[in-house]
Amino acid sequence: MTTINWWKFYIEACDDGAGDVLAIDRVSTEVTLAVRKDIPPSAVTRPMCGIMGTIRLVAGMYLIVITKKKKVGDLLGHAVWKATDFDIISYKKTVLHLTDTQVGSSVLHEQNVFPSCLPSGFMGRLSISLFKGADQRFVWNGHLLREFMAQPEVNSCCINGKIFDWNIISRRSCFRAGVRYYIRGIDSEGHAANFVETEQIVQYNGAKASFVQTRGSIPFYWSQRPNLKYKPKPQISKSVNHLDGFQRHFDSQIITYGKQVILNLVNQKGSEKPLEQAFAKMVDSLGNGMIKYVAFDFHKECSRMRWHRLQILVDMVAEIQNEFGLVLISLTKTVTKNRIGVLHVGQRIEEQADFEKIYKNAWADNANACAKQYAGTGALKTDFTRTGKRTQWGLLMDGWNSMIRYYKNNFSDGFRQDSIDLFLGNYAVEEADMNTPLHEPKDWKFLTLPIIMVVAFSMCIICLLMAGDTWTETLAYVLFWGSASVVTAGVILFNGRDFVDAPKLVQKEKMD
Repeated sequence: MTTINWWKFYIEACDDGAGDVLAIDRVSTEVTLAVRKDIPPSAVTRPMCGIMGTIRLVAGMYLIVITKKKKVGDLLGHAVWKATDFDIISYKKTVLHLTDTQVGSSVLHEQNVFPSCLPSGFMGRLSISLFKGADQRFVWNGHLLREFMAQPEVNSCCINGKIFDWNIISRRSCFRAGVRYYIRGIDSEGHAANFVETEQIVQYNGAKASFVQTRGSIPFYWSQRPNLKYKPKPQISKSVNHLDGFQRHFDSQIITYGKQVILNLVNQKGSEKPLEQAFAKMVDSLGNGMIKYVAFDFHKECSRMRWHRLQILVDMVAEIQNEFGLVLISLTKTVTKNRIGVLHVGQRIEEQADFEKIYKNAWADNANACAKQYAGTGALKTDFTRTGKRTQWGLLMDGWNSMIRYYKNNFSDGFRQDSIDLFLGNYAVEEADMNTPLHEPKDWKFLTLPIIMVVAFSMCIICLLMAGDTWTETLAYVLFWGSASVVTAGVILFNGRDFVDAPKLVQKEKMD
């Protein structure tokens, strides 16, 4: 519960017997402990479920609180909650100290910035000591908590009358985090873009077992900036030492997780071919016996609905799955059978229809949650994950999601990237700043060329619908306006990067 008066915020627990109150001075930002009797009777009280942290914007400091939560289950004896709504409370009482430019600045208005980056994440009872001991790669509000010091699926399942818990937890790294096209490759420390650690946990009769896999951007220096094309061409940097960052990445992976099997599913032809070739070459150059590289051209092998050809990939890794613990079905067969004791001898997971349905749907939901954060929509082809076959509705939804992705990647992801950088502390707002970098004057062609193209295309349609006195006259008008619209569209595509919504804070300096 939050109690607010003119000078302080008072954060009090709702637990019985809790006497201490967290007091935050709205002027000095000092955090101290107080008692309930120190709370002024005239203070305004509002309910809350937790604190995300604090952040500085143009108007000053803000307190970010969780206002709604939903219990999703229990894990290892602890309740797991999903944070569903947030509120942002200003330390300042007024905005009279701001200039007119600052008042109009979009970075001032917290309701515009934070809904773009605050995830509907999961939380538990997190103390400062637990925070310090947590893996900092996955603490997204670590920057927000500096003044004070991920996506699970929780399922209870039954096989052979034995009830056990089977959970998926995906933890997205806050290092080199961002949206789909603006953050690719690795940084100088070897952190891969949009790195996600996914862990499956099985609990039965007091025994516990887990299986971890990771995913991330191809770990060398490359980019793929939006330029109005449906699929921008990847660009591999030619001015840096790729092997240095590549080695740092896999040194970290081996230290953290042990032996590595790399599954590369990118196209082995077209614009993605250089990525696959460079990846394979670097693995060979590294010469590390702890790393096994497997390339599988997913789009070629499984094109035209040939999903049964995924068995080729399973066969490619069959010999190493026991050593590396790679294939997911290996977890359910080996861990649940040999270590946990849920299955009888000779039984297979595929024979357990009820559990298989839970298993497939949980993985599809997990894929959607991860994809929404960096691509803007749910994952594609989840109908196959859920049912084992492609459906007409799944094809329709993939087409819809692809259109949504195209729009977001080109016309809204720049602002989303700025929101993430602000949230993580990659960009710090100074209260003395008079101007915000979010306001940039648009080039003349930003509005002029699209207007010309729309007018020309409209005139072409009108000429077709309202024919002239002769067909030659009609043809001349159609060719003129059609050519004008095509030429204008070509000029727009040629200058595509000038028309997309690009980041204006941290990533602007890193644009190729």
